[in-house]
Amino acid sequence: QVQLVESGGGLVQAGGSLRLSCAASGRTFSDYFMGWFRQAPGNEREFVAAIDWNGGRTSYGNSVNGRFTISRDNAKNTMWLQMNSMKPGDTAVYYCAARGSSQSSDLRTTTAGYDYWGQGTQVTVSS
Repeated sequence: QVQLVESGGGLVQAGGSLRLSCAASGRTFSDYFMGWFRQAPGNEREFVAAIDWNGGRTSYGNSVNGRFTISRDNAKNTMWLQMNSMKPGDTAVYYCAARGSSQSSDLRTTTAGYDYWGQGTQVTVSS
């Protein structure tokens, strides 16, 4: 089982940038495909980005494509989400998630596709 801890959230003005981190522990990090999701009050948890076991393939939600970048460093057991040109609509709790790479090779975009979750980090974008 892998444990996930997000950090890097905070308050930023519209147009600004933030970089979230997800630190993994407990198992071999490269054994997991990873993802970022977010949830705003009253909304369902929304797919943000996904990355395969070595960073060779990525996928993004429509609302963040071109503004956000997902990356990972298996040697550091860490995944990141670089968020640029941020908008008030990006305000949410951001969660990192993991699933075993042995399950399949696809980049999953639904919460059901992931087995492990962090506790979340709050991101607030002011207008």
